[in-house]
Amino acid sequence: MTGDFTGRVAFITGAGSGIGRATALAFAAQGAAVAVSGNAEKDVHETARLIEDQGGQALPLLCDVTRSDDVAAAVAATVRQFGRLDFAFNNAGIEQPVAPLHEISDDQWDRIIDINLRGVFYGMKHQIPALLATGGGAIVNTSSGAGVIGIAGQSAYAASKHAVIGLTKAAALDYAAAGVRINAVCPGIIETPMMDRFSGGTEEGRQRVIAQEPVGRMGRPEEIASAVLWLCSDLGAFAVGHALVVDGGQTVGL
Repeated sequence: MTGDFTGRVAFITGAGSGIGRATALAFAAQGAAVAVSGNAEKDVHETARLIEDQGGQALPLLCDVTRSDDVAAAVAATVRQFGRLDFAFNNAGIEQPVAPLHEISDDQWDRIIDINLRGVFYGMKHQIPALLATGGGAIVNTSSGAGVIGIAGQSAYAASKHAVIGLTKAAALDYAAAGVRINAVCPGIIETPMMDRFSGGTEEGRQRVIAQEPVGRMGRPEEIASAVLWLCSDLGAFAVGHALVVDGGQTVGL
């Protein structure tokens, strides 16, 4: 698919479902051992079970990405279990209920920024030393189509996802010469539990969001996983500080 990751180790946040789970399975299918982290014990253990059922190695980890100590402990446990770290996918994130800016509560703002942005910062803060100790590696951070355009009713979410791209670009310049490549992936409308919540879980809601996609369908989590693996592989070795939009054409021309 994108190369052989046998003997390599990947660490993924938000790995209990959706894009995170699909990417964990994709890394494992290419031979990597995978640290599967998330804040729901049942979900991360299920992802780990799916990896082990296909013959892979997995380490399920409970991790609150808004707590620096939690992330540090999860990265340390990964290195302790597998002996190294080669790749990280900072994917944990939450959606925003549709609302104009003045109706966003302080608590909603704080929670979105804490998980979507602070979580990426803490991830890289603790992953980068482990990658440097390995001799280099790659990090991919999840932004969004909302990280490259404005979306009505999504001020907090768009702010967090735009900021992820800025954080990614600046960090990429800090570590490129040391052999750590840092990029972002910007998914469009993807068939995930998050999108079910955002659309209200109704057929009418589904069709409303699908109507935003020129390709006429939602993307599959596996399609984002493929992009992440490409960015981590030798095929993407010259991609540094890039925000890769994978959105079925949603943001084209906007």
